[in-house]
Amino acid sequence: MNDVVKQEAGMPVVADSTSLIQVIERAAMNPAVDIEKMERLLAMAERMNAKQAEVAFADALAVLQPSLPYISEKGAIMVNDVVRSTYARYEDIMQVLSPLLGGHGFSLTFNTDKPDGGLTCYSGTLTHKVGHSRTATIYLPTDQSGSKNTVQALGSATSYAKRYLVQMLLNIVSRGQDDDGQSATVEYITESQAADLQALIEEVGADKAAFLKWLSTKLKMIVDSLGKIPAKAYKDAVAGLESKRKKPVKQDAEK
Repeated sequence: MNDVVKQEAGMPVVADSTSLIQVIERAAMNPAVDIEKMERLLAMAERMNAKQAEVAFADALAVLQPSLPYISEKGAIMVNDVVRSTYARYEDIMQVLSPLLGGHGFSLTFNTDKPDGGLTCYSGTLTHKVGHSRTATIYLPTDQSGSKNTVQALGSATSYAKRYLVQMLLNIVSRGQDDDGQSATVEYITESQAADLQALIEEVGADKAAFLKWLSTKLKMIVDSLGKIPAKAYKDAVAGLESKRKKPVKQDAEK
């Protein structure tokens, strides 16, 4: 990099950090150079190094981001035994990201500040090997949902914060697990298939709401209508309904 630094009063003009270091070395060996001028030279070197590190960070990130894959959402939030939403788990995110980050000279660190007013400040820092870093923060309450104890509540909030911060820092995009990272949208069953399932539900005497609840749990995604059943799950849906078909009761043979 060859950024030109503006000349300050009584200061030499240098083209890059290497030239500036040479100037500082010569100045340090010159007893005629006063302390104030040395301090100004060192401050100039720090500013130039920081700028170079910032540019190196941006360049490396620009190369890294196009290589970041979609992350499958393998985590599920259950409400009354029904999957209400899915998310990418932190361990799944890092399993994909760790080798990519290291290969481009990046590292991730996390920190927390003491709770203030019931909220905890979580911070994530993305650092490049040259020295520049970028930090994101989020304030969260302790997760008191369900029947979590204190340790579980803290762990749940921390896990959420780390997922959120990683996705914020790197613009990570996650998809439902049924996508398998191959397509941007889910292909659903046809209207004809939905009609066939409706007929089968009535034929076997199944409860439609219970069936959709069972299918949501099986697929780890929200299926709130027959039309929202993924095409690849059609055979499973049929098999599940067929299993509800009442089997004829065998009568004992006459003696």
